[in-house]
Amino acid sequence: MYKRVTLTDTVEVPARELGSVTTDQIRRLLQDKLEGRMDSDVGSVVTITEVHDIGEGVVLPERERHEGSVFYEAEFDAVTFDPSMQEVIDGTVVEVVEFGAFIGIGPVDGLLHVSQISDEYLSYDAENQQLASTESNRTLGVDDAIRARIVTKSIDERNPRDSKIGLTAKQPGLGKHGWLTEEHETRQQAAGDD
Repeated sequence: MYKRVTLTDTVEVPARELGSVTTDQIRRLLQDKLEGRMDSDVGSVVTITEVHDIGEGVVLPERERHEGSVFYEAEFDAVTFDPSMQEVIDGTVVEVVEFGAFIGIGPVDGLLHVSQISDEYLSYDAENQQLASTESNRTLGVDDAIRARIVTKSIDERNPRDSKIGLTAKQPGLGKHGWLTEEHETRQQAAGDD
C-alpha cells in the first residue's frame, strides 16, 4: 500500500555545497540517500516530496566525518510503499519462469508460484514466456495484468532486491484480469438461465 508519511533523517552536505543550504538541495540529498531503500517501519521509500524543516548544521570531529562536511537533520514528506499481509494488489507480470511468475507491485516484485495461480495444471512455455493450461486454454504471460493477495513477506533492508513477497491468485476474485471478466460473464449468464 502506498502511504504519505512525514519522516526525519540526517543528510551530509559536502563542503563544496555549503554556500547556501536550500530545501531543494536537502531534498536532492535525501532522495539520493533514501529513495529505493527498504525500511521495516515504513516500507520502501518511493520519493521524497517536500522538505518542511532543516535543522542547524552540525560538524562532527574530523575522524568521524568527511573533510568539511556538515550534517543537517531534516523533516520531510515521503511517499512509501509498504505491502501488507493479506492485501489484495493489482500488478503486472514482469517475468515468467518454470516455477511461476514474478509480478511487479510498486517498486518491488512478488512471486506468484505456479501452485498459487490456478487449480489447473499449468505448463511452462519458454518460447512464448508464459504458463499455459491445456484444460481451459488460459495463459499467463509477460505484461498480463493480474490481481493477487500477499500471503508472505520477508523484507531485506540491506538489499531491497532480495526482499521476498509471496502471492496467491487462487481465491475468488483473484487472477488474471481477463480471467476475472470471463468468470463474471459466466456467473451472469448462469444467473440469467435460471
